Amino acid sequence: MARYRGPKSKIARKLGEPIYGPDKYFEKKNYPPGEQGANKRRKKLSEYGVQLMEKQKAKYTYGILEKQFYNLFAQASRKKGITGENLLQLLESRLDNVVYRIGIAPTRAAARQFVSHKHITVNGSIISIPSYTVKPNDIIGVREKSKSLEAINNSLASARYNKYSWLEWDSDQMAGKFLNIPERSEIPENIKEQLIVELYSK
Repeated sequence: MARYRGPKSKIARKLGEPIYGPDKYFEKKNYPPGEQGANKRRKKLSEYGVQLMEKQKAKYTYGILEKQFYNLFAQASRKKGITGENLLQLLESRLDNVVYRIGIAPTRAAARQFVSHKHITVNGSIISIPSYTVKPNDIIGVREKSKSLEAINNSLASARYNKYSWLEWDSDQMAGKFLNIPERSEIPENIKEQLIVELYSK
């Protein structure tokens, strides 16, 4: 499955935010990449450029390529409610994102790998599709044979799942519950989803 595997700090600098997490290189060079560095005079982005940048930020944050992202947007458009919020809720409901949020994996990229390598179960069944949509009250767990994996146990030690009200974790069972689809105000990502809607509406 195709995924962006290039320099992450370069993308973070281009978008102006450490979208892949704490990044010392980004903090040191908090300006867009380029030959002239911080001294380069940069043109003001057009309205289209601002909208495109926001879409790119969302794509790279959740690790999704263009076709898949557009399909999610089309799905969000068909649902009742606000399209931008629907889009973020669909992104948050992806299995790889839930595995990351709940703390089983330290990054979304690692979460995708855990899912693809059949370490993750949903309601007791092994699911190997990172884009699988998790529904309210689904139980997301670690496969029995995978519970001793050092990478998973190291990630769980950080107990990140306590941060999110829509997730519940049972340490004894090494399983979590997706309680409900989060409201927009609960989703911490700094994404201006309305700009993405405006971009696709042109």
